[in-house]
Amino acid sequence: MSSLVRLSSALAGLLLLLSTAASAGGYERVRVPIDEGQLDGVLYRPAGPGPFPAVVALHGCGGLWRDSGKLSSRHSDWGERLADAGFIVLMPDSYGSRKLGSQCGVKELTVRASRERVADAAAARQWLQMRSDVRKGEIALLGWSGGGSTVLTAIRKDRRPADLQPDFSRAIAFYPGCRAQSESTSFSARLPTLILIGDADDWTPPAPCDYLAKSARARGEPVELVLYPGALHDFDHPRLEVKERSDIAYSATGTGKAMVGTNPAAREDAIMRVKAFLQRR
Repeated sequence: MSSLVRLSSALAGLLLLLSTAASAGGYERVRVPIDEGQLDGVLYRPAGPGPFPAVVALHGCGGLWRDSGKLSSRHSDWGERLADAGFIVLMPDSYGSRKLGSQCGVKELTVRASRERVADAAAARQWLQMRSDVRKGEIALLGWSGGGSTVLTAIRKDRRPADLQPDFSRAIAFYPGCRAQSESTSFSARLPTLILIGDADDWTPPAPCDYLAKSARARGEPVELVLYPGALHDFDHPRLEVKERSDIAYSATGTGKAMVGTNPAAREDAIMRVKAFLQRR
């Protein structure tokens, strides 16, 4: 074997090793530029050269990571599922990138759903649109809880992005806080939007979401609401026992307490609905 062939083989092996290391756990650690510096994040990618449609997925108040330094099981579950379905998935870390931990019990947020996190979502979209393996006009926005509240702010017609890149194609919000947008006289959705929430959610109550969706549809805006009977906050989590949380800043009851937990039927339905919604053209 010639020295050139041996060198090529060695380089190929090194690249394969690096690729495997970067994809350990199914994702790659990435950095997204923003005005104040950079956002850390994780990227899930389907096999093959692409280009692929993509999803910017926004974490809730607990952030992306757990105390053990592992990606939370909800985010890893959805990242792997959507990548298997053919989507590149970028999950920007709005809190950890700013040296913040869980914000669930914080009343005066410095990284707000209505401002900083909307900007983070836009930066994530623009970063994806610079990649050759992404279909620039097919990037959806998805979020859970506080990330879902960010989604509802980001889809407003009066928050249309000023950059010249294609806009988000569609949006999905899991159990968002809908009150701020439902009480806004100027709310109007510019994107097809799917809201998924349990009718027993006592953290982010469903009534404002129901009102928001009905008002939007009455104006001819493509906002769909799915209300799951008996489902709680975090119903789509792959394995979260039903329990009471008492460490939250706001809840529907005003006590700072709320029930959370997996609802297998709602979870399975949501998985099917999300994939179908993202695949619409």
